[in-house]
Amino acid sequence: MRYFLECSYLGTNYCGWQVQHNALSVQEEIEKGLSTLLKTKIGISGSSRTDAGVHAYRQIAHFDRETPISDTHQLVYRLNKILPQDIVVKQIYQVPSDYHCRFEAISRKYEYRIIRKKSPFYQHIAYQFEMDLDIEKMNQAAQVLFNHIDFECFSKLHTDVKTFNCTILEAEWKQEKDDLWVFHIKANRFLRGMVRAIVGTLLEVGLGKLSVEGFEEVILQKNRQKAGRSVPAQGLFLMEVNYPN
Repeated sequence: MRYFLECSYLGTNYCGWQVQHNALSVQEEIEKGLSTLLKTKIGISGSSRTDAGVHAYRQIAHFDRETPISDTHQLVYRLNKILPQDIVVKQIYQVPSDYHCRFEAISRKYEYRIIRKKSPFYQHIAYQFEMDLDIEKMNQAAQVLFNHIDFECFSKLHTDVKTFNCTILEAEWKQEKDDLWVFHIKANRFLRGMVRAIVGTLLEVGLGKLSVEGFEEVILQKNRQKAGRSVPAQGLFLMEVNYPN
């Protein structure tokens, strides 16, 4: 029997989602908790492999179990009692045995948050960036993303993927508060490091170092070295993982 698990976490203290040797991961903590409560070794698979320091508002994972879980609500309650404070399981529910949380997903949404002045409250959940930015130009450049599907220029180097094609469904900067700007981006899939590289390149546009036309030229050249730097991990949030109805 297969179960989906929905969770949230603050990624500050973790090497990322995926289990790694000699480093603490979100996946490891949840597996350890499930194995303890279900009294058998449980392995989970995640819908997205968030990097070190990246957060998730809605991450989805799945795990298999031979016998049914009699009370998933009680399991969620007990699991949250033993998980670290920075990881929360929201719900667990049964799905068809061949339903894969990663491969069945039709889209994912991320947010990248920048704080425009020093704040003690955002140091782990936003990137402090105080230089003057032209948000209108940044949004003009963001619209260019809809005209393309090959985003090799924003992918980490030496990534083993069959295609660099992604379909962008949403891309927009919004000023949430006077001092907090948020980049919203949604796509059918993302490449490794893609969102942080896009944001870094859009900041170049906002600073006036790169034109909107130059931003499009970066995409066309398909060269990671032509794009902007990768912005810090703490500003990135996985917000949604969406499935067919």
